[in-house]
Formats: sequence, structure tokens, C-alpha cells
Amino acid sequence: MHPNVDRVVEAARAGGIEIEVERFPAGTRTAADAARAVGCGVAQIVKSLVFVADDAPVIALVSGANRVDVDLLATALGARHVRRADGDEARAATGFAIGGVPPFGHASATTVVVDPSLLDHGRVWAAAGLPDAVFAIAPAELVRVSGGRVVAVAEVQG
Repeated sequence: MHPNVDRVVEAARAGGIEIEVERFPAGTRTAADAARAVGCGVAQIVKSLVFVADDAPVIALVSGANRVDVDLLATALGARHVRRADGDEARAATGFAIGGVPPFGHASATTVVVDPSLLDHGRVWAAAGLPDAVFAIAPAELVRVSGGRVVAVAEVQG
């Protein structure tokens, strides 16, 4: 396996679970791409989005069907200013490139928030460190292994 995938698998194992990573040559960079590849609804795709809140990185895990509301995220974090991280900031905070950021296994300890809409599903699919690698996980395990705090941060689409 690729070293990025190995890091995610090891982080899952350290959290007490085994994950099975699937690779899709066509890519799973977007939520719609991932949903097509694995055969699920877009709402079951976990978007791991990196933000900067008052100069500190934070990862928001949200449903592929939703967008992060930066005002809700700022309120949840008690931050004055929140913005989307650029590619270099995302890689520095997580060790992964945008499009492959997993929910855990990051390069450094980072605050993680999980939107409760992900808890509406029996299983969800998350990136496994590369734009073409994903794994399935129960939402409760996603919260536990990521160390995430469940808090509404999504602007529901549709």
C-alpha cells in the first residue's frame, strides 16, 4: 500500500478498529465521484475539510451533501475568524493533500468537529489518504476514532 494509506490504516488500528481501504483508479476526489465509485448516496460521503480558526487548523467532517457554514463553525469553536485552509496549510496540518484528507491519522493533533448529519447513516465512506482511496466506517466509530466533537456546522443543501 501507499504510505499515506498505511498511516490511515494504522491510525484506525490504534483507535481499535480495522478498516478496509478500497482504491478507485477513476478517483474519489469529490463527494460525487466517491459516491459513484462506491455505489452510495452523496450524503454518505465524509468530506474532511480543513479550516483555519484564529490561526489554528481545524478539520470539519461533514456529509458530502452539505457545506460547512463558517459562522456556525466559528461559534462552535469560539473563534473570531474562520477561513478555509489553502492546499499548503491543509497539507502542513494533516500531512495529506486536499482531496485525500482522512478523518484521522493526521500529522499533528488537530481539533476535529463532526456534523451530526453524518450520524444519520449506518455507514459512511471517508478518504484514506489519497484522492483514489476510501474506506467505510460506522459514524459512531468515525466520531470516536477521530476524537471529534459532534456539533452542527453544516449548511444543509437542497
